[in-house]
Order: sequence, then C-alpha cells, then structure tokens
Amino acid sequence: MVKTLKKSYETPNKGWDRERIDREENYLYKFGLTEKRELWKVESLVRNFRREARKLNATQDETREESLINKLVRLGVIKEGSKLADVLEIELDDVLERRLQTIVYRKGLASTMKQARQMITHGHIKIGEQKVDVPGYLVTEEEEDSLKLDPKVKHLVES
Repeated sequence: MVKTLKKSYETPNKGWDRERIDREENYLYKFGLTEKRELWKVESLVRNFRREARKLNATQDETREESLINKLVRLGVIKEGSKLADVLEIELDDVLERRLQTIVYRKGLASTMKQARQMITHGHIKIGEQKVDVPGYLVTEEEEDSLKLDPKVKHLVES
C-alpha cells in the first residue's frame, strides 16, 4: 500500500473574497512569493503555533510551553523572555521576515526580492558551509550570522 502525502497547508474557505485576495496580492509582492500556496503554508504554520499556544494555555503544561517558546525564540519570531500570550500575537509578517529569501534581500546580498529568490534557487547562497536552495527556508537567529554568498559566484553579482 502506498502512503499518500498530506497537504501541509489549508486553502481559504471562501473562493472569492476581495479583501483576502487583495491582502494576499500585497504579501506576494512585498515578500517576493511566486504563488499563493507559499503564503498559505506560512498562514497554516502561524495558525498551528497559535493553536498549540491555546492548547498549552488550557492544559498548563510547562515543559511543552517552554519548548514552543524556545523554538520561536530560536527562529527569531518572538523575543527572549516572552510568554505564551506573545505566541498568540504572532503575525504572518513575523514569520515571513524569517524566510531565507527575505533575509538575503534585507542583508543587501540581492537588490530585489526576485533576485534574492533566483540566487537561492540557483545555489548561490550558503548558510555556514551548506548550500541552501529553498527560498522558504526559515532561518534561525544563529544561522543568520553565517549566511553568505558563495565565493565561487561572487563575481556574477558584482558585475
């Protein structure tokens, strides 16, 4: 029997909602996303973080609560010393800012979001000594310092 893969995101409930469509288009442009599926994946991720925080708030499980908060602090989504209430206030922008594509653009390694995406998919970006070719990769705070342009292709960007 073949195991079928489950989607890692939820699509919008309403097919045609002008306000939602406009908001999605703004996010696509602002963060250089190529399709709405990328946005829906991040929305589902944020939704799952909030859902987990609500469950932990009800059960008062200290170890899982600390684990969730530490995970989000490592990602750079919330600050050190945050509480469970801060997890509930996470916005879509907070997680989208941690994507590799956005960080490459913000660090000035690329002049546009689309150029950042192209550099990543072509394998010109390294985190430490590891090439990363996934624009949606969520970069942790530690990894952000070791993010660099591959020296073998540096001449392509400078010209």
